[in-house]
Amino acid sequence: MNETPANQNPLLEVKDLKTHFRTEEGIVKAVDGVSFTLMPGQTLGIVGESGSGKSVTSLSLLKLIPSPPGILAGGEVLYRGKDVLKMSDKELRNLRGNKISMIFQDPMTSLNPFLKISTQLMETIMLHQGLDKKAAHARATEMLKLVGIPDAERRVDHYPHQFSGGMRQRVMIAMALSCNPEVLIADEPTTALDVTIQAQILEIIQELSKRLGTATILITHDLGVVAGMCDQICVMYAGKIVERGSADELFGDPRHPYTKGLIKSVPRLDRKNQTRLYSIPGQPPHVVNLPDACPFHPRCEFTMARCRKQYPPTVRLSDNREVACWLEAEKEGL
Repeated sequence: MNETPANQNPLLEVKDLKTHFRTEEGIVKAVDGVSFTLMPGQTLGIVGESGSGKSVTSLSLLKLIPSPPGILAGGEVLYRGKDVLKMSDKELRNLRGNKISMIFQDPMTSLNPFLKISTQLMETIMLHQGLDKKAAHARATEMLKLVGIPDAERRVDHYPHQFSGGMRQRVMIAMALSCNPEVLIADEPTTALDVTIQAQILEIIQELSKRLGTATILITHDLGVVAGMCDQICVMYAGKIVERGSADELFGDPRHPYTKGLIKSVPRLDRKNQTRLYSIPGQPPHVVNLPDACPFHPRCEFTMARCRKQYPPTVRLSDNREVACWLEAEKEGL
């Protein structure tokens, strides 16, 4: 993990971001007032169950939400002080893949099966770096070597179907980092990969981010991943961030009942006589026309009357630590 000087300006500031989807049943508030800050060189983790809004948040940062049915309903995404959501198409083309890159969730479908790996890598490099074909091909080969693909000189001209799932994910990392972006968004980068390959992919992302000085947003449902990689962690539930803090704070002293449940559900070798893994009861809420209440209250063992009536205020525990829970709000006299 990286130490960030206190006097540096934020690289990315997300303020009250809201992304909604129009459906026949009503408005789905997939992202509902999300705020966080990413500093240069920092690694930020966003964790939560499926359906919590993690991936929609990542797509919203680059204005990649399909419209219709998606609506960027409010908020700001400030990259070096400029709002991405207000950028023109030309500005967005210069930003995506160049200043801010993304590793998408599924490497099996993210690569074009009809184009060689070299063609797909060179397209980004030539567009943003201004290199000719020969130089771009050399750069593509260099990036494949960097992510650990053997015999890169030959394999760069292969097609995606000639690579395994883990190798295709390495290609996606190479593509995302080929223009030395300042921000890397990794959306569930180890989905559908076996455990051994997962560890290798995460190690590559961590090593290259550190070497290139790239700030990283790591999106995952796996708390074990963020524990060893992230400086800051945001826990999402029903489109909102319910707890934020450093890895040490969240794992050492979780405050939100949902965070506690996620941590308890992670297998641990130091737990003796554990016969059954803990599971959070119930299911995540259907985020259509949610009432003004804590969305976690039907699954929470600490539910109070006010939890069913009003969403809790965000309680700031320290400069980099906050939680949205009535248990903590009552301690503060709110």
